[in-house]
Amino acid sequence: MKTVRPTLLLLLFMPLTQPAPPAQQDSRAVYESEYGADNFEETLYYYEDNYQDGKHIKEDVPMIIPENSFQLQRDDTATPLPPKKENDEMPTCLLCVCLSGSVYCEEIDIDTVPPLPKESAYLYARFNKIKKLTAKDFADIPNLRRLDFTGNLIEEIEDGTFSKLSLLEELSLAENQLLKLPALPPKLILFNAKHNKIKSRGIKASTFKKLNKLSFLYLDHNALESVPPNLPESLRIIHLQFNNITSITDDTFCKSNDTRYIRDRVEEIRLEGNPIDLGKHPNSFICLKRLPIGSYF
Repeated sequence: MKTVRPTLLLLLFMPLTQPAPPAQQDSRAVYESEYGADNFEETLYYYEDNYQDGKHIKEDVPMIIPENSFQLQRDDTATPLPPKKENDEMPTCLLCVCLSGSVYCEEIDIDTVPPLPKESAYLYARFNKIKKLTAKDFADIPNLRRLDFTGNLIEEIEDGTFSKLSLLEELSLAENQLLKLPALPPKLILFNAKHNKIKSRGIKASTFKKLNKLSFLYLDHNALESVPPNLPESLRIIHLQFNNITSITDDTFCKSNDTRYIRDRVEEIRLEGNPIDLGKHPNSFICLKRLPIGSYF
């Protein structure tokens, strides 16, 4: 009997053995570093196209899915996450429209001033149901330049509501229910409070006295019995039509003790719709370039 040589046995069994595969790594970073990002995506689509028919699925070859690319299966039962809040002002900017320092809260039936982003410069809150303005509404918003509350239900404005708004230039309180005016900020250029219920006793003697930049004053369609006192020299437009004004004096617009005084900035004074005969007060307009609009007989 011949002895089988060990070399022959080794040659017979060699085809039956294969080298063990290297430890598999499913890290996208490693794969992309070796083969590139494009090859990675092609490999992913290859697995999806060729290993989902039930015949070629291999347990030892897991599918590699790139992070944050897409979801293979949607879970309809999952509760959606609430929107991330960048700051405390986000709810207001969901309710209103915030755009480059302007906040638009028009016709949304709010009854109070919403919390505003601190960088707000313009607020448009027209045609809502706001009944009161308070000092805390604008306490932390020092950059406001324009406030518009036209068409609300405002009956009361707390003292000091506008005291910290040193940059405020335009304030509209038109078409509300006001009986009196609050203290106004010093840099106002335009003030509009037409179509309210303001009476003369609701305007203090100092209300307009220090407003040296005020150019446009709209107080028409109220219940004023007289022209407000101490109107600033800066005024260009004064609307007082359709009130209850019955008389004016030589010092209402001019200075009775200075015949050379000219009020040259005034472009328009409207007094029509008042129970006053302007023709009886000729000395009241001697300093004006244009006569007030109204009845003279």
